[in-house]
Amino acid sequence: MAAKWEKVENNQGILTVEVDAAQVDAALDQAFKKVVQKVSVPGFRKGKIPRKMFEARFGVESLYQDALDILLPAAYGQAVRETGIEPVDRPEVDIEQIGKGKNLIFKATVTVKPEVKLGDYKNLTIEPKEFAVTEEDVDAELKRMQERHAELVVVESGKAENGDIVQIDFEGFQDGVPFEGGKAENYSLELGSGTFVPGFEEQVTGMEIGEEKEINITFPEEYHSPSLAGKQAVFKVKLNGIKRKNLPVLDDEFAKDVSEFDTLEELKADTRKKLEEKAAKDKDTYVREQLLLKASENAEIDIPGVMIEHELDQMVNEFAQRLRIQGMDIDLYYQFSGMDESQLRDQFRTDATTRVRTALTLDAIAKAENIQVTEEEITEELNKLASVYGRPADELRKIFNAQDGLAGLKQDIKARKTVDLLVAENKVTA
Repeated sequence: MAAKWEKVENNQGILTVEVDAAQVDAALDQAFKKVVQKVSVPGFRKGKIPRKMFEARFGVESLYQDALDILLPAAYGQAVRETGIEPVDRPEVDIEQIGKGKNLIFKATVTVKPEVKLGDYKNLTIEPKEFAVTEEDVDAELKRMQERHAELVVVESGKAENGDIVQIDFEGFQDGVPFEGGKAENYSLELGSGTFVPGFEEQVTGMEIGEEKEINITFPEEYHSPSLAGKQAVFKVKLNGIKRKNLPVLDDEFAKDVSEFDTLEELKADTRKKLEEKAAKDKDTYVREQLLLKASENAEIDIPGVMIEHELDQMVNEFAQRLRIQGMDIDLYYQFSGMDESQLRDQFRTDATTRVRTALTLDAIAKAENIQVTEEEITEELNKLASVYGRPADELRKIFNAQDGLAGLKQDIKARKTVDLLVAENKVTA
């Protein structure tokens, strides 16, 4: 097999591949054995028609696609390895020649990983940021602890208040006509959460159990449904029930109930200690992220659009997964946030671009500094993961090997070592 790479413009080029006729004929043989099992010809049992008769009746061309399915993945993969290119998207393949007894020739238009021209990634300065833990921080954490241990109490009478969880029936109308996706029964809504269209929750606040009310709202101009964007609508709402958080008293008994401490003062001291430990980690993370961001800003990179789109795919999937964990479907999120997927992707686009840019910069610095990952470091990382997940390191090694041959784990270690180098070289304090 022969392969030639020719860069055309920016990050695209043509990969020309020629596969030997012997391999083509072998693939055609495999394709025939597969296709003939599905062919019925009078006088022959299914799958028993002779090859010459098959080709005379259907043409050898009928085997080409199956032969290509056999040949292309391996040939393309080998050509990529031989030429040393790093594709970032699926290629566009054009078959120039295929035939029995002939070499297969194809050209693949490929978008590759861009070249990175590193700027200064040493002697950097970053904006200082305060990470001190205040008394207010400790009180706020105790308040969150209090919220987590609150009891939801059914309210028998009275008005809905901000922070209450209400059960409502609602249906939305525009010009007196119900609109799609605007109806639900016994829906649980936390007032003040900002889940619904602006103005909705504020007007539910103050309603009494059993009360029915018409709520007037105006959809945002950027709402995903063109028929509703910027338009006024009326929701007919019925309040079915109210649940209110009954907060426990912050005292010594509370400390005993939620921790191993006997007094509230001991709990506060432990809370401060944990917040200070977290602040130290947050400071380290901030320094590392800012140094990498600065280094990436100093680099020159022509990022292929497809890399950003792939990153956006991942970010949307991650967001949808977080919503599922919270018990919300992404379609419901779109409905009540006034957004659609296109708008969500636009909202993520800046962060996606930053992610791709920093990843490319990090990889380029690792190459420039010849950062390598040793077998000892892999073993050490596997041992750490084993202690976290409570599984033997050898078992985790087998799992990683089955997935990507430890490539992902090695990449993570290399990335961490590269950022360690940035921190060491810049001596930055935030």
